[in-house]
Amino acid sequence: MEKKKLDRISFLAKKKKAEGLSEEELKEQKALYEEYLGEIRRSFRQTLDSIEITD
Repeated sequence: MEKKKLDRISFLAKKKKAEGLSEEELKEQKALYEEYLGEIRRSFRQTLDSIEITD
């Protein structure tokens, strides 16, 4: 994921704690989280697929 998007996720999380988010920002945060989690899941799946079990 791009550094710009990760920075935006961090910014929105801090703002949410400090003062809250508008509806538009909540939607943006949700979309960014979904994209981020999707990338983590893909990466984890690739790791699992590359594992070979031998006896």
